[in-house]
Amino acid sequence: MGTEVHNSAAGSAAAPVIVYWRPGCPYCARLRWGLRRMKVATEELNIWTDPAASAFVRSVNGGDETVPTVVVAGEILVNPTPRQVKRELERQFPGTSSL
Repeated sequence: MGTEVHNSAAGSAAAPVIVYWRPGCPYCARLRWGLRRMKVATEELNIWTDPAASAFVRSVNGGDETVPTVVVAGEILVNPTPRQVKRELERQFPGTSSL
């Protein structure tokens, strides 16, 4: 699966990396594990227990609940690798290794 990047107003300075995920998703597990290993601070939203999170994911993925969907300071990445999230974070916040 490829990674798509979209512009959005989602994300905030308080939580620069938001991970939308669901239980049982191997891509989500790999991403979350990798981001923890890289010490990237995240806010994680389970789309199966958070209706607003589910609605957001559908709104940016053509009606599909494609996870992981990640928002990095307003940029949306669909099914990214941990390295892609880290690169986007560093692009958005130069000079920082993680927030």
